[in-house]
Amino acid sequence: MNIRLCYASSRHELIDDLIEDLSDILTVARDFNSKNEIFGVLYYANNAFFQCLEGEKVIVYELFDRIKADCRHNSILEFNVVEIDKFSFKNWSMKYVQKSSNVDIFFNQIGFDQFVPAAINEENLNQFIDVLLTENQTEVKRKIGLNKRGTRPYL
Repeated sequence: MNIRLCYASSRHELIDDLIEDLSDILTVARDFNSKNEIFGVLYYANNAFFQCLEGEKVIVYELFDRIKADCRHNSILEFNVVEIDKFSFKNWSMKYVQKSSNVDIFFNQIGFDQFVPAAINEENLNQFIDVLLTENQTEVKRKIGLNKRGTRPYL
């Protein structure tokens, strides 16, 4: 049985490098997902994540258990899991969408100034997923050569 599991979480504020976090999350997710026929989308804005995972029920739940144990996620809010006949995100092992004006418009229409995952409910979840489906995928480029620039360990 294939399911769609969506959740939101806040990013752990003590972790410094957002670009490195996103790059690591997407690299691991895309590798795992492509090997396990998992599809989905990740959205990040305003220190919060929203993610939908689509695939075989057992694999998606095992993956979600690992996500819940990941220190980069706090205050995880799980939405109702639904059985699906077809994959909405079939073209992506993990589509990434960064802060978007269309997402902001969606949240303005439901009464919020910005992306507020807690405002997503069963009535508007599919509309939000449709917004993410129409957005272009964003490339996350890791900063190269900036970490520890100009320092040399002596020990």
